[in-house]
Amino acid sequence: MNQSPELSPFHLAIQVQDIDEARDFYGSVLECSEGRSDKKWVDFNLYGHQLVCHLNETIGENGIATSHTNPVDGQEVPVPHFGIVLEMDDWKKLAKALQKKNVEFIIGPTIRFKGKTGEQGTMFFKDPSGNALEFKAFKNRSKQLFSV
Repeated sequence: MNQSPELSPFHLAIQVQDIDEARDFYGSVLECSEGRSDKKWVDFNLYGHQLVCHLNETIGENGIATSHTNPVDGQEVPVPHFGIVLEMDDWKKLAKALQKKNVEFIIGPTIRFKGKTGEQGTMFFKDPSGNALEFKAFKNRSKQLFSV
């Protein structure tokens, strides 16, 4: 299937251990505006995409979602993970803002595949429920996002 030049917003639903904790992280730390909600779920606007946090009070071991890692360009990348591809300037601004907010990184802001096809800025961190997030940026997103 061919993708249209303009990407459609995605919808992603994830599990969280505490709705108020999710509101604080996605609303205050990542500064996502909140949409509809209930006692058991809340919608967020994540850079124009719909992220829904659903309450699951029995997530993983010790209340934290578990994951594994795979090696990518010499670093262990958590799987599963999700995130947003930003413009490079926006990625740099977000990295600085997260550092100021003392977000603990799994993989701190770095450039991956330096000098190669697909060179990108990337950073990984977890939300309070243990969901891994990756925010990345390419120097030329239109040419590098799906390059081989």
